[in-house]
Amino acid sequence: MLRMISAITLVTQDMSAATRLYESLGFVARDGASDAFTSYPVGPTWLNLIAATEAPAGPMPLWGRVIIHVDNVDAMHERVLKAGYEAETAPADAFWGERYFHVKDPDGHELSFAKPL
Repeated sequence: MLRMISAITLVTQDMSAATRLYESLGFVARDGASDAFTSYPVGPTWLNLIAATEAPAGPMPLWGRVIIHVDNVDAMHERVLKAGYEAETAPADAFWGERYFHVKDPDGHELSFAKPL
């Protein structure tokens, strides 16, 4: 029986740039960030960053997205903009019953911040 995802780990080519984005959005690293591995609690789960051991030959491959529920989608969107990052989409109400928007981290991982309607 599948119960839940305990953690997701994203590969980063630049830990400093990645942690700067995540921490500007309110993520707080457990035991601080490191050059090799950083863990952020998200409710009962974890979002981890791991440093790439070698750079890919080209751009990072398309992999999908992480969907993170927040209390206020519009406030998170404002936080993204005020931190100096560009959102891929503006907040919108989706037919599947969530308000959401997307932003990419420095490695191209897509983060979707959402709230059920």
